Amino acid sequence: MATSATVEGVPGTATSIQSTTKANLPGFKHPLDPLTPDEIVAISLSVRKYIAAKTSIKAIRFITNYLLPPPKKDVLAYLGIPLSTGEAPVPVKEIVRQAEVDFIDVVLGDSYNAILSLINGAWEVGPVEKLPEGIQPQISVEELLMCEDIIRADERVQKLAKEVGVEPHQLCADGWAIGYDGRFPKKQRIQQALLFARFSEHDNLYAHPIDFIPVVDSLTQKVIHIDFPPTYKGSGVASVNNSLDFTPIGKDAILNGSTTAPPPLSDPQVPNRTRLPPPKESQDFLPDLLEKKLGSKFKIRDDVKPLHVIQPEGVSFKMNGNELEWQKWKMHIAFHHREGVVLSTVTYNDDGVIRPILYRLSLAEMVVPYGAPEHPHPRKHAFDSGEYGMGTMANDLSLGCDCLGEIHYLPGSFVKHDGSAFVIKNAICIHEEDHGLLWKHTDFRVGGRSHAVRSRRLVVSMICTLANYEYIWNYYFYQDGNIELEIRLTGILQVYVKGEEDSNPFGTTIAPGLNAQYHQHLFSVRVDPMIDGLSNTLVETDVLPLDAPTGSALNWGGNGFYTKETPITSQKDGARDYDLEADRRWIITNPGHKHPASQKAVGYAIGMKGGICRMLPREDSWVSKRAGFTQKPLWVVKEKEGPKGTERVYPSGKYVPGTRGEDTEDIITSWVKGDDSLVGEDIVVFLTVGTTHIPRPEDWPVMPAEMLRVNFRPFHFFTNNPSMDVPGANDSHSKAAFADGQESTCCSN
Repeated sequence: MATSATVEGVPGTATSIQSTTKANLPGFKHPLDPLTPDEIVAISLSVRKYIAAKTSIKAIRFITNYLLPPPKKDVLAYLGIPLSTGEAPVPVKEIVRQAEVDFIDVVLGDSYNAILSLINGAWEVGPVEKLPEGIQPQISVEELLMCEDIIRADERVQKLAKEVGVEPHQLCADGWAIGYDGRFPKKQRIQQALLFARFSEHDNLYAHPIDFIPVVDSLTQKVIHIDFPPTYKGSGVASVNNSLDFTPIGKDAILNGSTTAPPPLSDPQVPNRTRLPPPKESQDFLPDLLEKKLGSKFKIRDDVKPLHVIQPEGVSFKMNGNELEWQKWKMHIAFHHREGVVLSTVTYNDDGVIRPILYRLSLAEMVVPYGAPEHPHPRKHAFDSGEYGMGTMANDLSLGCDCLGEIHYLPGSFVKHDGSAFVIKNAICIHEEDHGLLWKHTDFRVGGRSHAVRSRRLVVSMICTLANYEYIWNYYFYQDGNIELEIRLTGILQVYVKGEEDSNPFGTTIAPGLNAQYHQHLFSVRVDPMIDGLSNTLVETDVLPLDAPTGSALNWGGNGFYTKETPITSQKDGARDYDLEADRRWIITNPGHKHPASQKAVGYAIGMKGGICRMLPREDSWVSKRAGFTQKPLWVVKEKEGPKGTERVYPSGKYVPGTRGEDTEDIITSWVKGDDSLVGEDIVVFLTVGTTHIPRPEDWPVMPAEMLRVNFRPFHFFTNNPSMDVPGANDSHSKAAFADGQESTCCSN
């Protein structure tokens, strides 16, 4: 199929793209393999040649460069996975390996999107589109780092820092997307710089927040504005009413500056309150610094004996490039610059029958809104995936530290400004671990037997550092057919300086002079199911007490309860609420396949009870408009593919920085407005999970990991317990802990 497009105002950009065969794809193993570093460089070179030959653009900055996945049915055909279990796979089609690139004209500030195709071993530039004014690609790692250089070189910033005892070389800046601030032109590529001081090489800089926030333009590399957050006067525990008065116990706490609204850009950039120097006391977390500071008062625990994970015969999984097989599971694992870990084409070998379960599973978006209403803190609502890219923030993982046992790593690559590839050698960790008992039963009768089976799970993980916070992504696969995503949150609290006489109604004083503001972490998990094929239906199930009164013929003992199943049949009903009283749960089913005994449609149930968290900012707030996915815990929509691949991937839009939250076709709140049928269709489910973080002193200086879990559990999918063939527990290395302890034989006999 040939496609073409023309960039507005740039002549000669129409280019034809023809199909090719997989024989023309050098190094091609799997159609979903991410771009290699060599491919990233080759693609960048093709774009540069195109720009030089066919446009008037003088200089560009690459922002993204990644695989454009082939159509879903073509991928399944290539892999021999049928569209419905039991049917023959569809004929294999030719697949064109394509890439998508976002770049910026650094002179004029315009943003562009380009599609390239691999034709006869060379990358050819196809459609090139100039993005509408105000539409910005994600903020790059290099732009975030650039923010610190910009503020250190600014004379106004230097002067303000010196006024509170900080020298320019001690300044540190966490670059954040501006969030939303209507005072600035849409076209500017800007960040807000959250400032801290570092007084020694490895000092915990977050212990020394600075009391003003510059705004920088990463294209002009200038500070274009400075904001001075006000403070609340008074002390004590505050109760908040609907006025600007925050009344603590025994005193009045009044917002200094009289309003939470931002001042006009034309106002002089001067503080409207007394300057607050950063706290000078160190709040270290590195053991050597703690020992230096505390001396004999600090000692690493010496009563922790080694605990090793040993697999003397090696691992039980096999890798073929990015494709993994573990016991009965098979899947493709990829690095994505935005979503981090992406799992695709997940199947289960059910006694020789290959049964598809998930086409794709990933983090689609997330947002972290902060609860302080005074300007400019409402701008602090980071879309850590859409604005920065979760994958670009991935750690280079270490053996024996981030992952234990016998480890296999997969690399990750993303483009740099100059078109070269940045490589994370150990971006994704794959290993196995023990997970306690899988199942056990003891026949208590005389002469009975006991049998226990231990659970082993496969772990696919990534750790990402976004300035102060760490996110740990653990995808688990179990021997009983369960799949789980565990999100762990750790790292350092984002803090702001607090004066001795200031009240703190929207945060916690976690150390002298340090206010950790209340905030939330809300995640959108994208589930692209293929339960026994692509013809799926979401069923909402409530567990309800029987209406018949106690003593009646239908409910004599009053104990009756039942389940009420409601298939979600139309896309306009795709935004779903959780009902705690009804113990509501959702099941993704395939109505064309029935369980032989129950005659229920085969399915996988979604479990996220511990992670359902409502958005606390008002529904018409800046952040709620931008993060519409937070309005509901579950969304179900019909899959939609277009010329640039799957269109319904990112619930807050493909391009997030600087968005105003308009109701466009590119966001999830618009996707559920159609009347498309959702019965037996290719559907996509978005799950919203999260936590509200009211900081505590125990979260400082580094926060112990908090965990959220989403699981997918087979429901009428298997004939019976699929783990009956897992070997019984019989670990010959287990022994009594102490010399006088009693040993006994394993119960699995």
